[in-house]
Formats: sequence, structure tokens, C-alpha cells
Amino acid sequence: MSVSAATAAPTVSAAAGPSAAAHSTAPSGTAPPGHRIVIAGAGPAARELVRSLTRTPFAGVITVLSNRDDAPAELLELAALPRVSVRFGQPASFVDPMGRLVTTTDGLEFGYDELVIATGAGPAEAPVEGGAGCLSYSTIDDAGLLGETVRDIALVLGRRPLGILVGTGAAAGQAEAVLRARGVRPVRTTLRPSAALPPVPGSALLSTGIVFADGSSMSGDLVVLAEERVARDGLAASAGLATATGGGIVIGQDFRTSVPGIWALGDAAAYDGVRLGLLLSAGTAAAACASHLLHATASGRAGDSVPWPAAGPDAVAA
Repeated sequence: MSVSAATAAPTVSAAAGPSAAAHSTAPSGTAPPGHRIVIAGAGPAARELVRSLTRTPFAGVITVLSNRDDAPAELLELAALPRVSVRFGQPASFVDPMGRLVTTTDGLEFGYDELVIATGAGPAEAPVEGGAGCLSYSTIDDAGLLGETVRDIALVLGRRPLGILVGTGAAAGQAEAVLRARGVRPVRTTLRPSAALPPVPGSALLSTGIVFADGSSMSGDLVVLAEERVARDGLAASAGLATATGGGIVIGQDFRTSVPGIWALGDAAAYDGVRLGLLLSAGTAAAACASHLLHATASGRAGDSVPWPAAGPDAVAA
């Protein structure tokens, strides 16, 4: 299924970061007429990239290859933008870097001048039973919702909530920083639970306890799952792009990969071995990537350096 539009794009400059530590620039330059930008993926980073690109006098054509057969509102909104085509149910399955050609699972072929891989990440392990009732933290973008939920729970309880934090690694470290900045002193466990439980059995309330395989349990006022995710970098690896040891498409600060004409964004990408979603919000990364991308297509050179926020507690607790 394809939805597209092809009228002149509005001229709007907008760029915002998640905190004072993050800075981005409005996209500069413009793609030449007919310049083809293909985006493999349709998640938050991909959607923000399309918005950033179309906030300029963009003369090129953007094709978004989505793995979703349905047409959610956020993707229909993109499809209505000038010079944007969204292909539903057509995920990229093969990339020919030499021929600059992308093939989808249904065998459709799309030529590109620039390809952006934004295929995201998936859970490293099977879902925890009852995990849908837990708060989650996997990227910097989750910090705002986590903070709001903690505030609401504190208002109901009339005191600081007791949190249970499940997870190891950078995501759990950032989640702990967010919780502590909002007055929560979480009990952190690196032992994975077998189930998460709501306060009332069978209810849709947020989980307040976890149970381990040996029958032991922990109780609190909220449960936060901050488990590591695995970058979906198989498409890139099969095309010969360099990938990080811990997963993720290797990129520089200009979001370029090891192969000319191919860029990476979102949780599929890794900078200095760290998943990009833990370093930059989707909006900040997309605005910076768009700036580099448009500057490069207009001038044939990489864009100016864009400062990045430091990874870790200081970047997410503000």
C-alpha cells in the first residue's frame, strides 16, 4: 500500500533538544530536485527525520519503507507531507550499495541517492509475564513519561514512591538517575523476574510487585523495566556496513556509516559502542541527521559538527 503527496514544502525552521546539555541545528541546505532519500524503518526516529527534512525548502523525494501493514495516524500524517511516499507493509530486506538500490520483502525495488537505516531495536529477551503493566525505559525519550508517572503516583500516595528497577547496563543506569532526580529511591535488581503483578489481581493497574522463578518476590509502588535492547542491524550487516561488537550500525557524529551514501539513525545505530537512543532523543538526533544529510547532498561535503549531550545520568535527569 502506498500513500504519497508531491506539492511544495512549507519553510519552517525548528530544532529542540531534550535538555540544556543537548544542542541541535535546524537543517541547512537542500536536496537537489529529484534527489531520492529512502528511509528503511518507520519508528520514532524515522518519523522525526521526515519532519525535519520537510521543514526545509526540500526539493527531493522521500520514500519511507514501513514494516507495518496497518496505517496508523502518525504514518498517515507523514504520507500527507509534500514529496513524501510511505510504503506500508514493505520493509527493506536487501541493500545493494554499489547499485544504490533497496529491495523490500515483496520484491519491490527503490533506487536511492541517500539511504537512512532506522530499523530500531527489539527486546533482548522474551517479555516478562505481566510486563505490559510495568513502566519501561529503553531510550532517553522515555524519561519524560517516566517522570510524569512518578509525579502522578506521588500525588496519589502523598509520599515518595518506592520503586523497583529491573535491568542492567546503560538503560538501567539512566532510569535510576531519572527516578532519583524525582525523589524515588529505587530498589534495583539484576535478577530477571518471571512475572510482574498489579496490586489487584487481574486488574489493568500498574504493576507494583515482581515474582522470581524461585517463588521469592519484591513489592513497591511501581516497577520499571529497563532491560537492554538489541539493535536490528541485520539489514546493514548483510550490506557490508560496519556494526559494533555489542550490536548497532557504527556511525560517526555526522550519522554516516562505513558505506558511502548510507546513514543510520535511532536505536539501529551505535556511536562509540553505545546505542544511539541512549545518547540522543529521537527529535534531536533526527534534526542533526537532517542537517548533515541536506548539507552533504547540497555541497557534496559533510555538515558542520553538531554537539552531542553526554550519555549517562546528567543527560537524562535534568
